[in-house]
Amino acid sequence: LFCSVDPDEYFPERRRKKWVLGYLGTFGEDRQRKLDSLLLAPATMLPSRQFVVAGPQYPKKIRWPANVHRITHLSPVKHRAFYNSQRFTLNVTRAAMVRAGFSPSVRLFEAAACGTPIISDDWPGLKTVFWPREEILIAGDARDILEILHEMPEHVAREIGLRGRERVLRQHTSAHRALELERFIGAARRYTSSPSELAPFGIKKEEAVL
Repeated sequence: LFCSVDPDEYFPERRRKKWVLGYLGTFGEDRQRKLDSLLLAPATMLPSRQFVVAGPQYPKKIRWPANVHRITHLSPVKHRAFYNSQRFTLNVTRAAMVRAGFSPSVRLFEAAACGTPIISDDWPGLKTVFWPREEILIAGDARDILEILHEMPEHVAREIGLRGRERVLRQHTSAHRALELERFIGAARRYTSSPSELAPFGIKKEEAVL
């Protein structure tokens, strides 16, 4: 099962957009290079704009641009306000999750539920969670980030954020995951009872699509 989000805890709020781009995540050696490229480099190139990185365990040796605000610890109760205070939020995927594929972070669903437009690195399976350019934006380097920040009209960014939220409400809430779990358990029971009649995941063989 994918991660999920509680829409009663994460939703849009009217807040001043203090940061043009933000990131929430614990330091990871395997994704720091991407964070450097997708947030720190653009921040260096846009000294008049404000950025933010929240999360613990970042080494003291990292040189943060003056316009990157650091939050060492952000309590979960403050996540909603954090996302709603950004024009865009950045998702950077751990290397192990990229290799595994189809492994979205809970942060994706939290941010999307708040209606905040997400900019993410690409990874296998992303299109099954959010549709690129419609519900989420993809960036591979600093140039992609700068293009989005400079050229994307505000109403277009807002629409992408709202479509991302709509996708979450259709498919990625905690209630959806509970129903999926119940279906998986039911399918497993049926398969155990009569394995010859069922294909994997409890689908009747004649209904299976190859």
